[in-house]
Amino acid sequence: MTRYPHLFAPLDLGHVTLPNRVLMGSMHTNLEERGDWTRVAEFYAARARGGAGLIVTGGMAPNAEGAVFPGAAGLFTPQDIARHRLVTERVQDCGGRIALQILHAGRYAYGPGCVAPSAIKSPISPHVPAALDEAGIEKQIRDMATTAARAREAGYDGVEVMGSEGYLLNQFLSLRTNRRTDDWGGSAENRRRFPLEVLRRVRAAVGRDFIVIFRLSMIDLVPGGAPFAEVLQLAQEVERAGASLINTGIGWHESRVPTIATSVPRGGFAWVTQKLMGQVGLPLVTSNRINTPDLAERLLAEGCADMVSLARPFLADPEFVAKARAGRPDLIAPCIACNQACLDHTFAGKVSSCLVNPRAGFETELPLGPAALPKRLAVVGAGPAGLSCAITAAQRGHHVTLFDRNDRIGGQLNMARVIPGKEELHGLVDWFATMLRETGVVLRLGASAGVDDLRGYDAVVVATGVRPRDPQIPGQDGPNVLGYAEVLRGAPVGPRVVVLGAGGIGFDVAEFLVHQGASATLDPVLWRSTWGVTDPALAPAGLAPEGPQPAAPARQVMLVQRRAERPGRRLGKTTGWIHRASLAAKGVQMRGGISYRHIDAAGLHVEVNGTPDLIPCDTVVICAGQEPERGLAEALARAGIAAPVIGGADVAAELDAKRAIDQGVRLALAL
Repeated sequence: MTRYPHLFAPLDLGHVTLPNRVLMGSMHTNLEERGDWTRVAEFYAARARGGAGLIVTGGMAPNAEGAVFPGAAGLFTPQDIARHRLVTERVQDCGGRIALQILHAGRYAYGPGCVAPSAIKSPISPHVPAALDEAGIEKQIRDMATTAARAREAGYDGVEVMGSEGYLLNQFLSLRTNRRTDDWGGSAENRRRFPLEVLRRVRAAVGRDFIVIFRLSMIDLVPGGAPFAEVLQLAQEVERAGASLINTGIGWHESRVPTIATSVPRGGFAWVTQKLMGQVGLPLVTSNRINTPDLAERLLAEGCADMVSLARPFLADPEFVAKARAGRPDLIAPCIACNQACLDHTFAGKVSSCLVNPRAGFETELPLGPAALPKRLAVVGAGPAGLSCAITAAQRGHHVTLFDRNDRIGGQLNMARVIPGKEELHGLVDWFATMLRETGVVLRLGASAGVDDLRGYDAVVVATGVRPRDPQIPGQDGPNVLGYAEVLRGAPVGPRVVVLGAGGIGFDVAEFLVHQGASATLDPVLWRSTWGVTDPALAPAGLAPEGPQPAAPARQVMLVQRRAERPGRRLGKTTGWIHRASLAAKGVQMRGGISYRHIDAAGLHVEVNGTPDLIPCDTVVICAGQEPERGLAEALARAGIAAPVIGGADVAAELDAKRAIDQGVRLALAL
């Protein structure tokens, strides 16, 4: 008897029955562009072995002008078909099913030859698209149908037609991007014509015994986006045009409302999919911020959808479904929705991976095999680097003892997880604790390991973390000055605060200081009010007419930095704007190009462009960076004990958990 009866109920699509209600959503990984198709095949095969009911690939371009970036992968030649067949055969040999996503970027394409319904530039891409003429429209339809036929030839079980997130089909649907006055624009019926013709031609190209998913934008979250009545009409016509499933998409990429970041409530948009339930006869898939089997089960049980789409959780743990089926959800490595190693990598042209699971996308490069000669290993420091190293080494059969001078594991994660909007980090620390027990790591908390404690081990790893950098500002020892660690541990702070340092820690501390009341991340109704989201049946595109209504700030905060650039410029590519917008909405002032002179009871004395100034405040909080804590490493070196150094003890830049965990895993695999 499974604890997830709805999640593991088969789904009959007519010609095929899926074994469960879990769809692995599309993610572009940049793997296909690397040309190593064995690596691509293993990435998807690992998720098939892990039990995904249906896998959808990253978006594949139907032609050069539709590619998200020049040279993006597609199905253009017989050689492409042969390469893709390597993927489909591996997935199907593992008992899985896989669909190819056909994605035409339209005006989101980064190539100069991009096309769109109208010549209107996107705010997030560099080129003005060429408006398609009749011949151009026919070419795009024909190319997408041809791609679907090639997908079938390559062995895929289906295709997903991307009609959401502001890509080409969605651009035809919206008055925001479709200003045409011919039969492809104007009325809602005319604007639906292009995506429906694509879908009809795709179905004709592949036959009836083939899965065809249509990804439909349920809530555009951009001015000029569709009202719900148009969404509903499109969904009903998509059903008549021959789709097998409707996968509901949320928001355009240019939307100023976050949709998948960690601060978005879990399952925060399933209510939108639920509005369509009972209105069409096709199975509906809901998506966005579904990262536990318990949540997925609840959404299905409550009738929000017929199927759930999980994308990034399959990066964090390819065995998500298998572990849920075994009744061990506590073993699932959690997706924390940080975007740091997945989407940020995608947009930087790197291979997409996962902060929690650095082996994602690197399965062939970083195989997890047993150690040829198990060792007695000591790891010192139970932060992200030390935890990942200890657990991975123990999984390989090493006998591991993990030391930490503190009374709990987690290191700097224990400070980060008190930040409103970062509650997912609680689950990450809990998972680390579970895995220490499961792998048999001996945990020695409250133990400051010294050289003599470590002499008897075959190998020693130093992961002792960081200490705050001393900015050496006159007056920093005054009673009105605190370090970021003191603040996050509950030290009293005055009503007017200046935060020194506008990196990731400075932004987190500012968010902590302005927050009061419930966390919007844990309260979906409050979150929607905070970001100005409403029912798309009440306002087009789901944008509340009154706009965002953030809670009043707890205190007045100013964020300053020495660098003469916009504060927050170096934050994550796909999440930095969210942090900046959140603080700006709460009145946080941000200033760059500030030289710190001294601190006294009046506040922070500074110099701006050579002119002295005073920033009056009650409390100054120092977030001026960190330095590696290498005392133990240096002592071991003097004693002649070789000990690799990882994590913050190696490089202290902005408490980079992504790099720390990656280092820990790679070192453990190399032992």
